[in-house]
Amino acid sequence: MVQHSRLDASFAALSDPTRRGILEHLGRTDATVSELAERFEMTLTGITKHLRLLEDAGMVVTEKRGRVRHCRLGTNPLDRELAWIRGHQLEIEGRLDRLGQFLNRKEE
Repeated sequence: MVQHSRLDASFAALSDPTRRGILEHLGRTDATVSELAERFEMTLTGITKHLRLLEDAGMVVTEKRGRVRHCRLGTNPLDRELAWIRGHQLEIEGRLDRLGQFLNRKEE
């Protein structure tokens, strides 16, 4: 159950284009919350809500330095999420292979 809640947090974080954009931006360079808010044309409150979801998923880390909050990529390498996707991909491919074999037998 814990594994699913971690997957839920990751997929929820990735489900929004703004959050994906934040990850792409932070992949190139660290930024302050204010810089991200300006870049994505959002209020500080709005960008902070997005950052909170990304932090909960381990994808972003924020740290306060003086009066400024700095953001950088977190330590979640998405291995768990990739393994989950790969497992479903293999299952679907197996089903399609069996369907193809069944259809080939019907044609004979």
